[in-house]
Amino acid sequence: MKSSTKDKAEGKFHKVKGKIKEIAGKVSMNPDLEAEGKDEKKTGKIQEKIGEIKKIVGK
Repeated sequence: MKSSTKDKAEGKFHKVKGKIKEIAGKVSMNPDLEAEGKDEKKTGKIQEKIGEIKKIVGK
């Protein structure tokens, strides 16, 4: 698997995982879990963008 494809796939995974944590935190009224979910979602978005950039650059 190409590095760019791997980064994009892992980024999407982290975005989904972060969204689930964020919702679980809201439902259980756990602000720490909600914040952790938001952070992981942001990390996933960044990793996904890195994958897109690698694809454009050709790495």
